[in-house]
Amino acid sequence: MTSLRLLPLLHSLLVLQVHLSNQLEDNKIPPSLCTGHPGIPGSPGAHGSAGQPGRDGRDGRDAAPGEKGQKGDRGDSGETGVRGLIGDRGDPGAKGERGEPGECAVAPKSAFTAKLSQGLTLPLNVGDAVRFDTIMLNEQGDYNKETGRFTCKVPGVYYFAVHATVYRASLQFDLMKNGHVVASYFQFYGNWPKPASLSGGSLLHLVPGDQVWVQMALSEYNGFYSSTKTDSTFSGFLVYSDWKNSAVFA
Repeated sequence: MTSLRLLPLLHSLLVLQVHLSNQLEDNKIPPSLCTGHPGIPGSPGAHGSAGQPGRDGRDGRDAAPGEKGQKGDRGDSGETGVRGLIGDRGDPGAKGERGEPGECAVAPKSAFTAKLSQGLTLPLNVGDAVRFDTIMLNEQGDYNKETGRFTCKVPGVYYFAVHATVYRASLQFDLMKNGHVVASYFQFYGNWPKPASLSGGSLLHLVPGDQVWVQMALSEYNGFYSSTKTDSTFSGFLVYSDWKNSAVFA
């Protein structure tokens, strides 16, 4: 009778044992039955190998052109670079064609010589110009025999010379430039039976418009003389010009 009562209990224990066995085999122990501490973290796993390249995507459709952007601000100037090395000398160029002949440079000229004609009435007033009225050379026309004056056209340095024959009178004359005496000459008559000579000259710097002439210094000393055998002359010529500094030859 007792054995029959234990059968249900045994049956229950058997079922429980089977049930626990299945959970142990399936590693499905309920958390309520496991109260241990957490385990130590495991070491990191190894890196996986690179995957295969992906396939190229499809080409996109062309979009409409975008609007032009605004011009950017000018950037700061960069530092000057190091000077480069001198390059090799280039080959000589081809010889150019011969140019057209140029105009020949002509040196400026000015020269004259004039003398007193025989029997010319000389001025007796102080300040009057002596008119050497017979032209011997005056190609440029710078000397005027009507006034006895030379007028400068070519700027530069000139030399003027006066040769006077003196006979039976004393003579004093001045070489004038623009109304100013630049040189004076004098010869006293000493009862000589024959004509004597009085000569003088001077270098003058002139600019266009300047005038040079011979002038009587004293009315009583007017012994200029001219004959078939002797003359009184007035000459002048350009020594060198200043044409580079003058608008006349610009």
